[in-house]
Amino acid sequence: MGPGTYTVLVKLDTVRPITFGAAGERSLDAGYYAYTGSAFGPGGLSRVDRHRRVAAGENDTRHWHVDYLLGAAETNWEGVWITPEADRECEIARSLSGEAIAGIGATDCSCVSHLTYSADRESLVDSVATCHEDRA
Repeated sequence: MGPGTYTVLVKLDTVRPITFGAAGERSLDAGYYAYTGSAFGPGGLSRVDRHRRVAAGENDTRHWHVDYLLGAAETNWEGVWITPEADRECEIARSLSGEAIAGIGATDCSCVSHLTYSADRESLVDSVATCHEDRA
């Protein structure tokens, strides 16, 4: 799979703390989380399949911040949106409606976060879909 930018939508069923590796612990509310990342290295967007395996419990390795959220038993994979061949990670992360979870997924840029929370699935999905050209 080629390179591009992606946003994964995750549902967290209950309030719980998640430790995001070196970024530390965050107390997360039940609701919906959109994590935006990019994949321009070897393997490109096959990284999304890796994230899906973490969410399914088929991969226990935690490499990216989103892996810590996806690996929690109380989460469900809700979908993914992809913009192929375009590096729009920061632009999309900043454009999503909801509350940014400070310091998550934005270690190599000046963004506040690449993880956004909303209690309202519809508004978050609408903003994600608006930002991406294709849905995978």
